[in-house]
Amino acid sequence: MSVLVFDLDGTLVSSMEDLAATLNVVLTAAGHEAVPPENFRSIVGHGAKYMLQRGLETNGIAWDEDMIEPLFRQFLAHYEKNLAVHTRPFPGVIDALERFRAEGWRLAVCTNKMERLTLPLLDQLDMTRHFDAIVGGDTFAVAKPQAEPVFGAIERAGGQKPGSVMIGDSATDINAARAAGIPVVAVDFGYTQVPVTELGPDRVISHFNELHEAIQALKAVA
Repeated sequence: MSVLVFDLDGTLVSSMEDLAATLNVVLTAAGHEAVPPENFRSIVGHGAKYMLQRGLETNGIAWDEDMIEPLFRQFLAHYEKNLAVHTRPFPGVIDALERFRAEGWRLAVCTNKMERLTLPLLDQLDMTRHFDAIVGGDTFAVAKPQAEPVFGAIERAGGQKPGSVMIGDSATDINAARAAGIPVVAVDFGYTQVPVTELGPDRVISHFNELHEAIQALKAVA
C-alpha cells in the first residue's frame, strides 16, 4: 500500500499568521520590537526556536541558548492556546485528501512541529480523521530532513516505501524525501527562503487541485 506523506505548516495548512502573532507577543513582552509582516515568510516553517533567533536578530540582538530557552517556553505556552485562531487548510486540501483516500491511498502527516502542537491543531481543524498516521518533530529521535520520520510515517500508516510520495514546501521536505528515496511534490505557496523550483523537487504545484495529476505523472514514470 502506497502512502502520501504530507508536511503540515506551509503545505497542508496556512499557519503563518498564528505563528507570527505568537512570535511578536513573546518578543514585545520581553521588551523587543515586533517583527514586521514582510519578514514572516522567510522565518516561519523552521521551528519556534529558529523564529525566536531570527526575531532577536531583527532587533539587533546577539542571542545565545540561555536567552532562547525562556522565550521558547513562553512561545509554546501562548501558541498552544492559539493554534487555530487564523490557521486553516489551504484551498483544495480537504477535497484532495478525500479523493486520494477514496482511491485507496494511505495518508500521513510528517512535520517537524512537536506532537503536543500538531495533534491538537489537526483536531481543532477537524483534519485528524483524514490521516492514517501523524508523525511530529519529536516522534522519533531525529526529525526531517533525516529519513527516519518519513519511513516512520509510511510504516505507521500501514504502507510501504515503493510508490509512496512526499508532499512539502521546503528544502527540509525535499531533502527528507531524497534521504528516504521517494519522489517529492513541492507546493510553491509555502514557507521557504528559496523558491522551491530551485530546490529540485520532482513536481511543483500551485494549488491542491493540481496534486492528483502530479501524483499520476510520478506513477507513470516510476
